[in-house]
Amino acid sequence: MNITELARRLRVRPDELRSKLPELGFSIGRKAIKVDNRQASKIMRAWSEMKRRERLAEKVERQKARKQLKELPESERKQITLPNIVTVRDFASILEMPVPRLMQELMQNGILASINERIDFDTASIIAEDMGYRALREEGETDVEEDAEGMEKIKERVEGEDKKNLQERPPVIVVMGHVDHGKTRLLDAIRETNVMDTEAGGITQHIGAYQVERKGRQLTFIDTPGHEAFTVMRSRGAKVADIAIIVVAADDGVQPQTREAVNIAKSAGLPFVVALNKIDRAEANIDKVKSELSELDLVSEDWGGKTIMVPISAKQGTNIEDLLDMVLLVEEMEKENIVANPNTRALGTVIESHVDPGAGPVATVLVQSGTLKVGDTLGLRGSLYGRVRAMNDWKGDSMKVAAPSTPAKIIGWKLAPAVGDIMEVPENAKDLERIKATDMSRKATEDVASIKHFAKEGDGEEGDEGKQILNLIIRADVLGSLEAILGMLDKIQHEEVGVKVVQKGLGNITDVDVNSAEASKAILIGFNVQPGGGAEELARDKEVDLRQYKIIYKLFEDVLAELEKRVPSETIITEQGHFEVLKNFRKTDNGWIVGGQVKNEKITPGAKIRLKRGEEYVGEGEIISFQLGAAELKEAQIGHECGMRYKGKVKPEEGDLMEAYTQERKAKEFKIEGINLR
Repeated sequence: MNITELARRLRVRPDELRSKLPELGFSIGRKAIKVDNRQASKIMRAWSEMKRRERLAEKVERQKARKQLKELPESERKQITLPNIVTVRDFASILEMPVPRLMQELMQNGILASINERIDFDTASIIAEDMGYRALREEGETDVEEDAEGMEKIKERVEGEDKKNLQERPPVIVVMGHVDHGKTRLLDAIRETNVMDTEAGGITQHIGAYQVERKGRQLTFIDTPGHEAFTVMRSRGAKVADIAIIVVAADDGVQPQTREAVNIAKSAGLPFVVALNKIDRAEANIDKVKSELSELDLVSEDWGGKTIMVPISAKQGTNIEDLLDMVLLVEEMEKENIVANPNTRALGTVIESHVDPGAGPVATVLVQSGTLKVGDTLGLRGSLYGRVRAMNDWKGDSMKVAAPSTPAKIIGWKLAPAVGDIMEVPENAKDLERIKATDMSRKATEDVASIKHFAKEGDGEEGDEGKQILNLIIRADVLGSLEAILGMLDKIQHEEVGVKVVQKGLGNITDVDVNSAEASKAILIGFNVQPGGGAEELARDKEVDLRQYKIIYKLFEDVLAELEKRVPSETIITEQGHFEVLKNFRKTDNGWIVGGQVKNEKITPGAKIRLKRGEEYVGEGEIISFQLGAAELKEAQIGHECGMRYKGKVKPEEGDLMEAYTQERKAKEFKIEGINLR
């Protein structure tokens, strides 16, 4: 056979083959052109064995090097900066290593990624840290933008206003508490309407504002959703409120959102009243709840503290008047702060925003200073957002003016504002920047895109090994709902699984969404929206997983259930002792029986071994059993001289060393910190 042909079969250059042959025991001249076929076969077998040993040596070296790198002190690790999303190629460049080497590392972690595939920061940082680096996230990641300038304007307007121009206004009351503790039922009892029946599953999905009258005084209530997903919306509710009612179920006690509501109220400096709800239930234990609240530094007045606590039953309407009287009492104590100038340009906070198919962009604004009138110009962040064409109160009735503390549903926006934006009627409308049609489209996309969420990048269709990513496309009815869903997903932080929101937007599900879901292998989620046109049929044809929800915690539970299916097991390598081969007795069907001595640590049957000859690793295998005389050993202790039945392809020789280790795959517990479902 021609040397060139032989080199081609071995996938090596002819000159490299010639230089290696003497090392393998073949005496062929450096200028030889041909070898006979019999010798060529021997060369191919020897070459294959050499390559196998080289691969084994690399594998052992990697195993040992990884252990050393993992244990490297933080101070000795090289610092690298990674973006949220990085391709395998760029990641290799950052680590200054060959791409194939990085791909091997990824595969050892169960991640099959091509050179151009993108991986998320968490995955990349784990790989980098395993390799001795310290990974930091790049700066400049965008979070939910709050209109800080607008918030400052409200503060300046109230604090800088001449006191003689200030007049009393209705207090704005925020109702907060844990999910299902009866907040909406309480407001239902206060308003003597039946708003709760319009909310799916009795859980408030949107923030809303309502007004009631008590003893000739107006009270404005903000109904914030109590579910864990609405943290941002609740905190915004606190920023625009004067007084809080914290609802605690007497049969359930202090829960995670109860603590959170108390913390929000305290940090916002809000005076609050505690409503102990559901006292009509047999399981209700008021004293126990008061004791739990005392651990949060909330001590009831009848226990010698300063916190007003009113036992109520929202369902039966018990003590609702007493609760309102306590709110009025707090208002009386705080009346110096509950003031505004109604005779000035209106300023307020957007508390709900959506696009109505008939009326276009619609937003509810809580007026905080000045009076808003039909015909006023709407300014947000220095841009012209439209003009008030019509206004409705919380009952849907038309109104011409909205005084301070009045919630007004405004029609006339050119573009739906974001929840939390500060609306201002400008002194001169000409000073506002005009929004072009193209800018409006772009801004609408940015408003949705800027909502913070925990984004993972990857292929949701990987196997059970390694990093698992669930791709989602989300369509919601209003910005508040979308923000809440993404805020909930943001809490999912797990080493082995993650969520990537491929696309998000407002409005009904379209064919484009279905095609995008097919391309990205994503679950298509609709929240309070319907599939438009033939989207549902198209989803069936393309086998896209289309899911529709009306209750946010059900959506979240389903996402967690999908992630739980994807949690992989981890490989744990535990080093055992070494076995020095003293004699090879005989060959068996799939290995050998050898005699030797145990060194370093004990060894158990079933352990895997690396066969080391001198400084070189020559084979791998598995221990079948140990035998001492006629007895079979459950484990071989240090110093034991015994027989070993060994499964492997390489024949052990006297003096060889067998390094034993176990490799265990262990299912990881699926637990997300800080997540509490109903």
